[in-house]
Amino acid sequence: MSQQAKRVLRTKTLKVVADAGYYEGQAIVDCYGAQITALVPKTDTTNRKAKGQYTKADCNYDAERNEYVCPAGERLRYRFDSVEKGKRLWVYERYGCSSCALQARCTTATAKRLKRWEHEDILVKAEAKLKKHPDAMRQRKALVEHPFSTPKQAMGSTHFLMRRLPNVKAEMSLHVLAYNMKRAINVLGAEKIINALQPA
Repeated sequence: MSQQAKRVLRTKTLKVVADAGYYEGQAIVDCYGAQITALVPKTDTTNRKAKGQYTKADCNYDAERNEYVCPAGERLRYRFDSVEKGKRLWVYERYGCSSCALQARCTTATAKRLKRWEHEDILVKAEAKLKKHPDAMRQRKALVEHPFSTPKQAMGSTHFLMRRLPNVKAEMSLHVLAYNMKRAINVLGAEKIINALQPA
């Protein structure tokens, strides 16, 4: 590979766009470590927002003081480190929440506790980049969902008729071939394709 090609690869930023089902913190950190911009929306698995309760996103992180500021304006200070599922987390706490007017929407305990992953700053940057590209998910749906869902729909409710991986691969290849031919006919027209297939 030429030096010029290497420089182009170093300067060119690759982008990966995926739906929320593929969100995984370590994978996103790995992408950014490899100079790949990962645009993946984060889902709220707690269902707190739907219940009208505050989430971690409602607390602002003060990087300079390494503290969180809750919706009531109180500060959650760093207390200790912990390790969960191999990930190093920083734990922040504030006591005296029982006298807070917003407690019902925040916590049932007398103290509020938040955890922050050591690489969470990368996830925050990734979320900010996704907000700068609001059309990314719509474009992904237009490009990906159509060729994914159309052959699947054409297969009907029985899905794959074959068994064992080599046979299923062959069946899927036929579905993809049929889909590509149908798309080509819709885009180019049958007559143009027939003429292109004629021997020279």
